Amino acid sequence: MNRRELYLLLIFGINLCTSQSIAVLKYGGGGDWYSNPSALKNLIQFCNTNIQTTIKTKPESVETGSTAIFEYPFIHMTGHGNVVFDENDARNLRVYLLSGGFLHIDDNYGMKLYVMKALEKVFPEKQMTEIPLSHPIYNNVYPFPKGVPKIHEHDGLAPKALGYFHESKLILLFTYESDLGDGWEDKNIHNDPDEVRLKALKMGANIIKYAFDN
Repeated sequence: MNRRELYLLLIFGINLCTSQSIAVLKYGGGGDWYSNPSALKNLIQFCNTNIQTTIKTKPESVETGSTAIFEYPFIHMTGHGNVVFDENDARNLRVYLLSGGFLHIDDNYGMKLYVMKALEKVFPEKQMTEIPLSHPIYNNVYPFPKGVPKIHEHDGLAPKALGYFHESKLILLFTYESDLGDGWEDKNIHNDPDEVRLKALKMGANIIKYAFDN
């Protein structure tokens, strides 16, 4: 680890103790990283109201290879299309995650193939595994005994939650065939029933709670 990375880890350690800000990951490859523009705003409002977080109400966007990612204990990533990490992106994201950061990737439909390939560059030695139903993200605030909820149909497959672990801690969560982010959006965007939107927001709150507490 070089001097620059050691400095980033020092700053990040301070931020982890003091910050509850979250950000959207701006990645390369042409995929629409900016999807669901109202989603995080609504999730933040729900968390601040219901689980006593104090998250800044306006989420920022950060580039994968930027040192700015170390200002945020939680980063959200979404989209429909291509995802590309260059060598700097992959190394920066790897250091961020192994040093205490958390990344939630929510497939907005169609990004799984691309993001799985991109993540191989970040963690070539790791295998992504399914999150067991006993994991705290399913019960630390709101109970989800059957796992991540189904918000939008997509291909009609069962929703899945996969992840990377480091020293028994979940550091990256990938949800697909669920589309939590669409459930977080303003109601008039997708016209989802209130009970469906509430499920999505509660699951999001569980993820935020885990990321901030672990």
